[in-house]
Amino acid sequence: MGTLPKLGWREWVGLPDHGLDWVKAKVDTGARTSALHAARLVTFDDGGEEWVRFRIYPWQRSTVDAVTIEAPVLDRRLVRSSSGVAQLRPVVVLPVRIGSTVVSVELTLTRRDQMGFRMLLGRQALRKRFTIDPGRSYITGRPPRAARSANRTPSHERLSAEHRSGG
Repeated sequence: MGTLPKLGWREWVGLPDHGLDWVKAKVDTGARTSALHAARLVTFDDGGEEWVRFRIYPWQRSTVDAVTIEAPVLDRRLVRSSSGVAQLRPVVVLPVRIGSTVVSVELTLTRRDQMGFRMLLGRQALRKRFTIDPGRSYITGRPPRAARSANRTPSHERLSAEHRSGG
């Protein structure tokens, strides 16, 4: 089988089918299921099948570069957060780029506004695919410096600067 690729306790991942190259994820072997921040979540019927539509804001504390995603609902699961609160969440399957590997990941959808990461990668996404080095971060790479800098600037300041520069 060979050596599995390594991940740190946090990594930048992508959602290649949706044009998102950079989403900061916490690698959490204590969580069974992965989770994704989903804003404006709505459920709808598509030919007798339950679907969801939601927005992803890839940068923390910012609505810049938002993407709307539609996906069929695989399941609904009762998930207990680290604070002990149980929530019934829709589950979707999306391709996630982790390093140079793209894997199909079951993601529960929830609001993660107050969390430090837009995505949490749980054991199911990691098992038999990666080894984890909890003492390291961003082993698989980082966004370009300009993108990281933009992520640190609040969206209202960035929008104001873009307006002043005509961009």
